[in-house]
Amino acid sequence: MTSLTDQPERFERVRECVVWDAGRDRREPRCITGVRRQGDALLVTFAGCETAEAASALVGRLIAVPEAEALPLPPGHFYPWQLVGCRVLTDDGREVGRVTRIERTGAQDLWVVGADGREHLIPAVPEIVIDVDLAARRVVIRPPEGLLEL
Repeated sequence: MTSLTDQPERFERVRECVVWDAGRDRREPRCITGVRRQGDALLVTFAGCETAEAASALVGRLIAVPEAEALPLPPGHFYPWQLVGCRVLTDDGREVGRVTRIERTGAQDLWVVGADGREHLIPAVPEIVIDVDLAARRVVIRPPEGLLEL
């Protein structure tokens, strides 16, 4: 696997994880039985995954650690998964909806905000996202004209 963490050596301590197929939004709990480095990559062995065919079925999936294993972040930073379910309001108090998922793009993440059967794509840039309050489960945005009408 290609590690997305700043501390890949921590996988040597993690024994439980979730293997996530983001395309199908399917998550499967797994037990990690071994980890070793090979260059910049980590080779992870899972219980019950004994053959090359079983391993190849997991190619392209993400490995997520339990929330309790997440590395602490500096003040003002957050993990994208922490936003899911947060209310989104405009800076003048209008309710937009709730974050349903995060889509990664080359330029910046897009926060998908759903309400009343509609979805809004909110670019995660400082000019638009003006406050994230995880304790209150609230995000405040300053949308440019027309963004919420798309």
